[in-house]
Amino acid sequence: MDITINTPALLFSAISLIMLAYTSRFLSVTTLVRTLIKEHQANGFDQHLDEQIKYLKIRLHLIKNMQVLGVAGFLFALVSMYLIYMGQIKYAEIFFSISVITFLLSLILSLIEIYRSTAALEVALSLFELNKSDQKFNDIPEN
Repeated sequence: MDITINTPALLFSAISLIMLAYTSRFLSVTTLVRTLIKEHQANGFDQHLDEQIKYLKIRLHLIKNMQVLGVAGFLFALVSMYLIYMGQIKYAEIFFSISVITFLLSLILSLIEIYRSTAALEVALSLFELNKSDQKFNDIPEN
């Protein structure tokens, strides 16, 4: 494999864009966590809120690891570029391979986080459906 300084540089745009997406996910999840905690404190114990908070805690952990792996991939690509500049092609190839692998792991965690987010949404929808069915029973006039 011929590796030039442009090869690891190709990862920069991909990693930068994915890091923006990860940061956006992180910010939306943290906002949701804060909202649910306030709701939990105001309304007391609620099993559905507890389940949602559990899922969000797992998602935050996944997002943190996705970001760490993304940054690591970026750093390994930088090291690879520096090693190419220094003429250490063999080591540059190793660091570039590590960069690609960490980026791949970050994307795999992203897929897992997507599945977790849908599980959290299913909990929210089940709560909505439960409240909707309770409302129908409460609207039935008593004889």
